Amino acid sequence: MMNLSILLQAAAGQSQWSGIIMMVVIVAIFYFFMIRPQQKRQKEIQKAREALKVGDKVITAGGIYGKIKEIGDVYMVIEIANGVNIQIDKTSVFASSEDAKQK
Repeated sequence: MMNLSILLQAAAGQSQWSGIIMMVVIVAIFYFFMIRPQQKRQKEIQKAREALKVGDKVITAGGIYGKIKEIGDVYMVIEIANGVNIQIDKTSVFASSEDAKQK
């Protein structure tokens, strides 16, 4: 009877460690396949936004094509047609239209 309880306790302890190891493995897989690539993409997008200058053609997150007329701290003014300017948040610029055509 004593040996059976010792074996059950040992098995419970071993399964507890395997559960913890399994959780660590799942978190590592999630990080390397989901979080890390997303962070890289965000850094690339941020670099591309910082490299934009007046006169560049861009695409907004809403799909509006335009040409940059003015760049402020947190906004941009883009011309979407002759004499039609809109002010947008810098973060809503999706890509340079030259970059989008290459992809």
